[in-house]
Amino acid sequence: MSTPLHTEPATHETVETPDGPFTVVARADGAVLASGWMASVDALVSRIAPELRPASLVDGHLAATDAVTAYYAGDVAAIDDVVVAQRGGEFRMRGWAQLRRIRPGHPQTYTEFAAAIGNPRAVRAAASACATNAPALFVPCHRVLRTDGSLGGFAWGLDVKRSLLAREAAAAS
Repeated sequence: MSTPLHTEPATHETVETPDGPFTVVARADGAVLASGWMASVDALVSRIAPELRPASLVDGHLAATDAVTAYYAGDVAAIDDVVVAQRGGEFRMRGWAQLRRIRPGHPQTYTEFAAAIGNPRAVRAAASACATNAPALFVPCHRVLRTDGSLGGFAWGLDVKRSLLAREAAAAS
């Protein structure tokens, strides 16, 4: 394991949602490093790029969890302005940025997503960008579907993905 570059502790907080417990790990400046539908902070930390991984963790309140609560209360745009911190190659960084441009209620297929990143034939690489996305919900990888419109995979389970997409479709209509 590499030595963390960040010596300030990261903060974590778990909130209850209709889809189960949702945990956020964020830097001292509030930027979300990882999040997902689980209560295990250690499992979330393992999803963070080694060079961004915090040296220690403290429990505390995060503005990001307020955005999660607002999202589940019907304001699906509440997650849009939450700052995230990710590290990856150029294609993944473009992919993660593109995920944040997909409007709620208007999912893209992996082919459309790959084309939006700049390489329509890089469907597997686009899917990999989704699979390695650590700040779930804030970088909405759930908004990408298989070409036939089926759900495909989701690290947090297809029931959660289905729920998120239904919530966003209802808000968009």
